[in-house]
Amino acid sequence: MTRVAAVDCGTNSIRLLIADADGRGGLRDVVRTLRLVRLGEGVDRTGRFGAEALERTLSAVRDYAELCREHHVERIRFVATSATRDAANRAEFTDAVAAILGVPAEVIPGVEEAALSFRGALTALENVPGMQHLVVDLGGGSTELVLGGSMPDSAYSMDIGCVRLAERYVHNDPPLPSELASIRRDVDAALDIAVGTVDVSQAAEVIGVAGTVTTITALALGLDSYDPIAISGSRLPLHAVMDACDLLSRMPRAERAALPFMHPGRVDVIGAGAVIWSTVLQRVADATAAAGRPLEFVTTSEHDILDGVALSLGA
Repeated sequence: MTRVAAVDCGTNSIRLLIADADGRGGLRDVVRTLRLVRLGEGVDRTGRFGAEALERTLSAVRDYAELCREHHVERIRFVATSATRDAANRAEFTDAVAAILGVPAEVIPGVEEAALSFRGALTALENVPGMQHLVVDLGGGSTELVLGGSMPDSAYSMDIGCVRLAERYVHNDPPLPSELASIRRDVDAALDIAVGTVDVSQAAEVIGVAGTVTTITALALGLDSYDPIAISGSRLPLHAVMDACDLLSRMPRAERAALPFMHPGRVDVIGAGAVIWSTVLQRVADATAAAGRPLEFVTTSEHDILDGVALSLGA
């Protein structure tokens, strides 16, 4: 067994997984934690990281470095995604991370992000030979689509995410119908391009990952607290997920904040995320229905790019 640490730094959250890897695709969790630091705050508008966002994120990196020391981690991999790809001053951030952790901060392209998410998502789900899985990683700054069986066959990264589109369009509480329509318009435009690379009509199963999807799943399940065991691997009727998305997208902020499973760092962006998720699901449902394979259920995985990064260290 090799003790590894994976750090996934996205637009809204930074997450750490310390695990024992057996070198054969198995992981045993030691520590799994996250901080919602909103590194990508304002990046869609300014193209740069703000000083406060950088400090919030680097504070979390320092804490994660200490956890790695405490747990005698042998290998560390730090990956940064959408917000860091977009920020003109990314070197200020990546240099600081390298100094703290002692390893390079990798700014990975969207296609690699998709492949790592696919590998991670399938670790906790039954792999049916020949089944085409469509994994959707809905993040703060980007959303990845990746289609494949046991391995990815095609992938595409769209520059749409819950933080990016909430900052761009949502200025009222609750959001105006016109604001929600603007989000859908941007998602549909991105999907028009994405489906040229990823044929979503071939999906036999849709697997959603990341915090927006898991939070929507918690609502659809009617949970009275955030329960990752209940959420991960859950398979819900498409209409139940769509209903939960519609409810969240129209809900006033105070009601969202009062939901017992809602992380405070998601309150301001979950509505935009719900519109993204419902729009993606509708596009997939329309495509699979036209192909004679109607999409009836949606699967959620708590395992994602973080697990994929950890697995890459255990090889």
